Amino acid sequence: MIRAFSLVYWVFVVATMPVFFAGALLVFLATVAFDRRRVALHLYSCFWASFYIYANPLWRVRFEGRERLPWHGPAVIVANHLSLVDILVLYGLYRPFKWVSKAELFRVPVVGWNMVINDYVRLTRGDRESIRAMMEHCRAHLARGAPVLIFPEGTRSQDGRLQAFKDGAFRLAHEAKVPLIPVVIQGTHETVPKHGLVLRQRMRGRVKVLAPLDPAAFPDVLSLKQAAREAIARELGEAEAPASAPA
Repeated sequence: MIRAFSLVYWVFVVATMPVFFAGALLVFLATVAFDRRRVALHLYSCFWASFYIYANPLWRVRFEGRERLPWHGPAVIVANHLSLVDILVLYGLYRPFKWVSKAELFRVPVVGWNMVINDYVRLTRGDRESIRAMMEHCRAHLARGAPVLIFPEGTRSQDGRLQAFKDGAFRLAHEAKVPLIPVVIQGTHETVPKHGLVLRQRMRGRVKVLAPLDPAAFPDVLSLKQAAREAIARELGEAEAPASAPA
């Protein structure tokens, strides 16, 4: 039964994506001349992504602390990463951000096209030149007053537990002297497996935006990273999980 539902759901998603992308193109063309940060297009993308959450009877998400995210002004947002659906869930925050994604997603028809016109940030993991370009792209967004969203674990968790954090997001916040905002995602891990698209069970997701951290209150990138990770770990009940990873 669940396999049949998964098939119907993903066929529905694929069939409707071109329609939503046509709407995204219209929003882009109507606003690109005056909306440098492409906020209108991003908010349309939030609606598009959230539609697939609303349309799935197995999925429900609640949000806490949304008011802590800025409408205007730069920030670095960091979230733990559990599932393929995490970004769909985070779009439900309906706040401006430019998210960092693996480069492969930019090559997916329709999805990748929308990411390109939104000016989201691509990254090829393990490629130093790509990492350098990603950091520069993020700095440009922050300079324009656009928040950036990064999954500091670098990839989805295999077992649902918090992984070690990489340095990049925290270096950006420390250098730019902008708020670092931790976000906790819960309840998405078992919904879609890391390798596969069969929906496993109901999702009762929770997204909680934690109190922003001021980089000026921390002497270096490492201490800022540790503080952010400890805040997320406490919310997840994983205070003793390992804290560090190479950048």
